[in-house]
Amino acid sequence: MNTADTPLAEADYIAATADELGRKQGADKAAALVSQKALFQRRGRIVLHPDRLVLTDWSDTGSLVLTRTDITAAETRFTELYGRFLGGLLNAGKPLILTTAAPSPGDIYLLVNRREFMETTDDRQWEKRINDWLIG
Repeated sequence: MNTADTPLAEADYIAATADELGRKQGADKAAALVSQKALFQRRGRIVLHPDRLVLTDWSDTGSLVLTRTDITAAETRFTELYGRFLGGLLNAGKPLILTTAAPSPGDIYLLVNRREFMETTDDRQWEKRINDWLIG
């Protein structure tokens, strides 16, 4: 196995694009108060390699593979699409948002290693990891 195939880090994720979150209705948002999986329909593994970031099982056609040039920003923050009310009152509930360059899917909202009961994620650690990788 060459070094490009050896992951630097990996974890479980649930995700949605900004477009998908924008189409969610009141019933979906109410269901999200019980489980965020009502809003975040995509599930898989986030895998950071030296040369790419992979979101496995992104769609019926397979994984989404992003290179450094595909990602223009990575940050954890609440937005009008996913605010503190849905994400929990703690800062630990802020989603990791990847801003991608066209023709990629636009903003991607991720909850990495989300713990349902505690409403915490590893998003802040992944934000740092991805930003370090981007300047790498």
